[in-house]
Amino acid sequence: MRKSKMLALSLAAGLGFGMVSAGAASAQSDHHRTQPTGCQISADGRDVKHVIYLQFDNVHFTRDNPNVPSDLEQMPHLQDFLESNGTLSTNHHTPLIAHTGNDILTSITGLYGDKHGQAVSNSYRYYKPDGTTNSASSFAYWTDGVADSSVPAPADSTPTMVGQDGKMAPAPWAAYTKAGCDFGAVSTANTILENTTVDINKVFGPNSAQAAEAKADPARAQADFVGIGVHCAQKSTVCAKGTTSPDLLPDEPGGYANYQALFGAKSVDPAISKDGVVRSTAGTPIADPTGNPGFPGFDAMTADNSLGYVAQMQESGVPVTYAYISDAHDQHGANSGAMGPGEANYTAQLKSYDNAFATFFDRIRKDGLNADNTLFVVTSDENDHFVGGKPTPANCDGVNVPCTYSQIGEVNANAKGLLATQQGITTPFAVHADSAPNFYLNGQPGPNDPKTRAFEQAWSKVTAVNPITGATDVISSFLADPAEQKILHMQTGDPLRTPTFTSFANPDYFVYSGGSTCTPTCVALGPAYAWNHGDFSPDINTTWLGLVGPGIRNLGETNDVWSDHTDIRPTMLALLGLHDPYVSDGRVLTEYIENWARPRALVGQHGYDYEELAAAYKQLNAGVGEFATATLKASTRGIASATPGDAQYLASTAKLTALGAQRDTLTAKIAGLLDKAAFGDKKLDGDQADRLTAQANALVKQAQQL
Repeated sequence: MRKSKMLALSLAAGLGFGMVSAGAASAQSDHHRTQPTGCQISADGRDVKHVIYLQFDNVHFTRDNPNVPSDLEQMPHLQDFLESNGTLSTNHHTPLIAHTGNDILTSITGLYGDKHGQAVSNSYRYYKPDGTTNSASSFAYWTDGVADSSVPAPADSTPTMVGQDGKMAPAPWAAYTKAGCDFGAVSTANTILENTTVDINKVFGPNSAQAAEAKADPARAQADFVGIGVHCAQKSTVCAKGTTSPDLLPDEPGGYANYQALFGAKSVDPAISKDGVVRSTAGTPIADPTGNPGFPGFDAMTADNSLGYVAQMQESGVPVTYAYISDAHDQHGANSGAMGPGEANYTAQLKSYDNAFATFFDRIRKDGLNADNTLFVVTSDENDHFVGGKPTPANCDGVNVPCTYSQIGEVNANAKGLLATQQGITTPFAVHADSAPNFYLNGQPGPNDPKTRAFEQAWSKVTAVNPITGATDVISSFLADPAEQKILHMQTGDPLRTPTFTSFANPDYFVYSGGSTCTPTCVALGPAYAWNHGDFSPDINTTWLGLVGPGIRNLGETNDVWSDHTDIRPTMLALLGLHDPYVSDGRVLTEYIENWARPRALVGQHGYDYEELAAAYKQLNAGVGEFATATLKASTRGIASATPGDAQYLASTAKLTALGAQRDTLTAKIAGLLDKAAFGDKKLDGDQADRLTAQANALVKQAQQL
């Protein structure tokens, strides 16, 4: 989810579209699709005219309670659309750390967090000159520096989206706008303004009228400037209807001069709507919490609001739209209180999401957008792990019999208090609170420093009595220090962001810093939140991906191909005849693409060679692939060990470092060949592909033998 944790119904069936409300019908009475001119997103006979990319916040394909239909099962209009018209992959995975910020940014760039800069999210800590750390938000506009509004000027001068070279990572909209296509952004991480402080100052200037409004009325500025945007192609007729601002990407490969953008609903809405009002799929004006037209806030970007914006943008002539849809298991609009699978309000929200998709598909079908001319990409970021007791009644299914939970909420664990009382550790530190907490020891000591080693060993032993199960749990399940963090793609181009080490906890637990005593307690249920993520756990790291459109095979539901979020971007660009100015960390999912729609070098035997090599590459390189899984286990044993002279830890670290270096060299070579085949029309040599596949598999085996 985007917000910080610290701070009886029946299912519709089939492909039929739901009834459109009177308000929605009125809002749609003058709908028309403006054909974009100059937008080049079709190639080699692929008749793609539109792109609709949707990414959910924590919407599950799998069931969290075996009796209760999953989130996607309770949205049959969406699930049936994907399965009947294309491919729904259920063997899709997250990067690490699995959070909304990292997951969305990885999906839309095709790069892991070490290359786009936000491996630790949805916030991260950075070291200051005095050796302590401050917190910054992952959610910041693409060109921002470190987004820490608590200080006038953060001591860390690197970009939010820092690449390995220390410069700003390439922006995902540039490939589209350079091809003459307007790019509509609906709450999609960092492609729009995320706040009224550092973002407004960066984009408009600290002495601008927008900055003055933000100081005088932050809520009004939020509604006017945050959350919604259009990155304009040159000579855009849509953007000519609104108030544009320079779209600056100073580090963009190949340059990015003379481009403009519409930032915020105040500029976007008049450009895409005749009356200046954008409506939800239900026909209700999308408004801020006071009822005035404008952005309603990220948590309020439920399916009806996000899809309303997408439809309106497409109808106005914005052919490429990326949108975020908030999760369905939080009580949006309520102050607190989590919901468990099958609870009445949860089921009702999923029903409202399904209704929104029914109306949306009906609306865009009338506009002429369909599987024959539109590429639909739908996915979710990390799954969430539900933390709660048994439901009542035991046989509840949520649809016919609602569930209730007497015990619900993540298990909050005070790391500082537990370390002091159980292990006698009082070393000063800060923690990025999470189910995968990142520890930053004051002074930024190295991994071999005695303070670091004593702290890590102590944390590996800390226990807690789980208030739900009554069992005594070791809180930390896995440990990664810099050697393993690098393997997991968690080391960015900014060394000041590198945690001393990362703990992947028992997924029931949410670890925070807290006080140095356990009075009254260091472990307690946090009933405001019951869905943990970020962790290294199969139920969190496995999610889903839906693809529909020209050239997509109609495979329905399938788990045949292992993929992760990095694969989405190259697959899309290959279908669209576009390319990025960098080599992706992902691969084109050719298994889901018809032969006639594939890049020419990926057809026939060359396509089989590509798929075999790509599959081995993923298991070697992915943050939750076989290589990373094996090395993380080895890392955990080494870090937790206490042997004379720290021999076991030093030997383990040396092996991990050597294996990681071999992995990086091999994956760079493979990635380059995959990229040339997909985007450079360079056919793979079969013998070379076989050799590299064997080398990748051998490295995985070496890791597993650690």
